Amino acid sequence: MPADFALTNLTNHFLIAMPGLQDEIFSRSVVYVCEHSQRGALGLVINKPCDIDMKRLFEKVELPMCRADLSNTPVFLGGPVQTERGFVLHEATFADADKPAESVYASTMVIPGGLEMTTSKDVLEAISIGAGPRKVLVSLGYAAWGEGQLESEISENSWLTVAANNSVIFDTPVAQRYEQALLLLGLELWMLSPDAGHA
Repeated sequence: MPADFALTNLTNHFLIAMPGLQDEIFSRSVVYVCEHSQRGALGLVINKPCDIDMKRLFEKVELPMCRADLSNTPVFLGGPVQTERGFVLHEATFADADKPAESVYASTMVIPGGLEMTTSKDVLEAISIGAGPRKVLVSLGYAAWGEGQLESEISENSWLTVAANNSVIFDTPVAQRYEQALLLLGLELWMLSPDAGHA
């Protein structure tokens, strides 16, 4: 891996769409980057709710919903890839305190920075009985970029980048996440030009 890649690794960062990005899914979006390598990037949009909430999702997968704090929480459109599949972004849950790299769940990506993304149903089963991680964001689908694609989009001023903040993901009202992500950079929407390259 080239030395300069380490300086640009965007794992555990937000991508914040510039006003000029008019794509239906990505316009005014905030994407949490779960993985970024020389091969490409994978992330979840954290501010575009679907038309179903967690209670309805759990009904669809035939699980009870015993977490009143999550029942009315929206499910998100995580991106345009595999939109029929669920992705659960959550605080880290370790099987053994002595082995922090091993998650409790069967299919989990441990993200440097303290979060995990799980695709196996066992995390939903844990949540359904009132257990599981306390802070979760469930999305359908994910966003993906091939080798060099994200870097190219950033150089074209489609995205701003900033280190992720868990409070924006889990504690900020959905309608405020875009503005709150911008504030992490000390920016407000009025400061950005809709013309790429002229912010």
